[in-house]
Amino acid sequence: MSSDILSCERDYSKFAMFYAGAQKNLGPSGMAVVAIRKEFAEKGSTTIPTMLQYRTYVDENSLYNTPPTWGIYIFGETMKWVKKMGKENLFKLNAEKAKKIYDVIDGSGFYRGTALKEYRSNMNVTWRLPTEELEAQFIKEAAAAGMKSLKGHRSVGGIRASIYNAFPMAGVDCLVDFMKEFEKKNG
Repeated sequence: MSSDILSCERDYSKFAMFYAGAQKNLGPSGMAVVAIRKEFAEKGSTTIPTMLQYRTYVDENSLYNTPPTWGIYIFGETMKWVKKMGKENLFKLNAEKAKKIYDVIDGSGFYRGTALKEYRSNMNVTWRLPTEELEAQFIKEAAAAGMKSLKGHRSVGGIRASIYNAFPMAGVDCLVDFMKEFEKKNG
């Protein structure tokens, strides 16, 4: 759940366990958050090293060894921000940010979304342009305008806007304006 944790309402009671890298929506890289039901942790193999068994961390209140205190501190600050904002407000804001970009993609014959509409992410909006040359030009011009890291994932290419929880609406508005202008010039 690294990219989408806390991006929308979800019934976490349906999961026996979830694992999320913190680096997207919860805190710094190098840290993970795991929530696991005690009875599920108990079912794990006892033949793997003690430090790699989830039951060890359940039994020791996550303090089996010295934890990464700085990462936990930043995670705590992030959770304070989420609580202050209100998760419902956060979910609404995430949906609004994503919708602005998807509206440009869907209203265009120039941009083409890569995810099926029913499976679209509120965190990573992906799309393609008519040619790879135009994609390279889009990425270069966007970077020159201060919008970095829009190159799609190395395995699929295209364009990817990562708009995680803390990403501001002003950044989305800037991207949307750029997309409209780029289409006018190149469409």
